[in-house]
Amino acid sequence: MNMLKVTEEPSPYRHLEKMTIEEITARINQEDKLVALAVEKALPSLNLLIGAVVKKLKDGGRMFYLGAGSGGRLSVLDVIEMPTTYGVPKGMMNAVLAGGTERLVEALEEMEDDTEAGWRQLQELQVSKNDIVIGISASGTTPYVLSGLQECRQRGILTGCIVSNPGSPIAAQADFPVEVITGPEFISGSTRMKCGTAQKMIFDIISTTTMIQIGRVEDNRMVNVALINNKIIDRAVKMLMAKAAIQNYEEAKQLLMKHGSVKKALDHLSEKI
Repeated sequence: MNMLKVTEEPSPYRHLEKMTIEEITARINQEDKLVALAVEKALPSLNLLIGAVVKKLKDGGRMFYLGAGSGGRLSVLDVIEMPTTYGVPKGMMNAVLAGGTERLVEALEEMEDDTEAGWRQLQELQVSKNDIVIGISASGTTPYVLSGLQECRQRGILTGCIVSNPGSPIAAQADFPVEVITGPEFISGSTRMKCGTAQKMIFDIISTTTMIQIGRVEDNRMVNVALINNKIIDRAVKMLMAKAAIQNYEEAKQLLMKHGSVKKALDHLSEKI
């Protein structure tokens, strides 16, 4: 399959080693400004993907990111925050990483060529037609991701993808492809830069929009945040005070700790009315 790999095109900047610090940072920043515009162009397809994710989660299914390299690692960072930030069960949103999430810091780039591991790891998590699997690949050709999506499609499991090249094999295996074309990198081929920034922005959009749509946010507040440390408890107490018009901090804190979340405390108060 012939495809244009814009992610591998030469950088428009030459002789970087001769640039000053000020010149390097200004040009990186200039390139980074293009990322949000690329994401904006991808919003229509991204909205369709998010709609599919929301439906699966509302129906009791799960979402899986399937990735390798920088994009895969970024997906792990997004997913691990969901139970704390929004109080959803662990396992609702998942990240499956080449080499395993337990080896996140080792950057096992060679594992992205394994054509059997992705599907095997998904099977270990008992992936099914109730779920949706989203492949993450800057190039759109990563064997680990491609083979995993192919296995999913053969079994009727809904698929999506986030790629940074047009017309890729991975996009062809996705029911909901998202192509965010960020162009050549500042350092040729270093897709941890603009591609990685775009992926991080998209993960934020997917998880935040999904959590709002499934009812884990009220107004603009994280009313289901897990009370895991003093900073979050203090934030939750003040949130409860504002939403329930409670004047006394200690009173609000006792109510919060008794019920375990702002949402449950507010529900308790509404039942008393």
